[in-house]
Amino acid sequence: AFAVCNFLGLARATGDERYRQRARKLIEQVHDVLGRHRDDDEREGWLGGLSDEEAREPPTRGGLRIGKPLPERPPGQPIDRDEEWDRDGQYFHYNTKWMHALDLMARDTGEATYNRWARELAKASHDGFVETSGEVGSPRMSWKMRIDLSEPLVESMGETDPSDGFGTYRQLQATADALDTDGGPDLDDELQSFEAMLDPHRPDATDPLSIGGILMQAHREYQLLTHTDRGDREWFRTLLASSRRGLESYATGSKLQQPAARRLAFRELGLAIGLHGIETMIDAFDETSVIPSGSPEHRHLNALDNHVGTGRMIVDFWRHSRYHDVDTWTEHEDINQVMLASALAPTGYLEWPRD
Repeated sequence: AFAVCNFLGLARATGDERYRQRARKLIEQVHDVLGRHRDDDEREGWLGGLSDEEAREPPTRGGLRIGKPLPERPPGQPIDRDEEWDRDGQYFHYNTKWMHALDLMARDTGEATYNRWARELAKASHDGFVETSGEVGSPRMSWKMRIDLSEPLVESMGETDPSDGFGTYRQLQATADALDTDGGPDLDDELQSFEAMLDPHRPDATDPLSIGGILMQAHREYQLLTHTDRGDREWFRTLLASSRRGLESYATGSKLQQPAARRLAFRELGLAIGLHGIETMIDAFDETSVIPSGSPEHRHLNALDNHVGTGRMIVDFWRHSRYHDVDTWTEHEDINQVMLASALAPTGYLEWPRD
């Protein structure tokens, strides 16, 4: 997902259409590989039992598996929490990243099909990950599902998943409105269940990747407020306040003073990308009246602006090849490299293409 957005950002920045074609090709590859069962699985074909013809339009209706090295945990086998990280399945937060990439492709090209594929994935993901007990206002989510979305592999709820769904699904609806697209699911019912799960009083994130994710959500909310009628100013304020508290707590520690061998690049680079979003919001402040001067949102943004330098420091550290031979880099080399690319040129991931 980050790579698709990187290609789109490079295409816009350079005018080189080859980057946009690489984004198209990568989308096709992801659907052909992660939209199907593994080669070592007794099940064959597309997730959700789709035929080849059905899966071509759309290819996301069965969801997308993670693509971890090990097959998913067999039914009835007790969970090994260390090994589970390396086992296949579906993650909601992986699917929302792909929805975002497809949606930006739709906005970049004007081709509504990509947005419809994103909404089909959104519908399948909600149906699989969200459980409603029948009581009003009581939906909950599972953190990890089986490849076929039939049952949870890890039942605990990711603390930022409802918020991620609430923002991502409104983004998809806003793009569908802008492109005046027909077909594909409407996501209003799904949005109601995500909104019911939002917890403005949840514990603040302390992990840099989680803080960065909340900052990215805040930047998306800013764009929803500025460019659509689907923004939620109260939730925007909540995201800013939460990320501000998390950053202030993180900044008091000494984690960024540790040697590279004791740090995880992709987690820190996620924070750097999120902090760049703060920078762009500050820069655009005078161009919009969405956030009045002196408002709580404005004060939070000014406080967060004090931490933008932390993002630059993280990128400057990890861009040096002398840190790329430590185990914490080589063990996660693929995600580290694509996150570094995104942190070096974050506009492709963060900014919605607009005329």
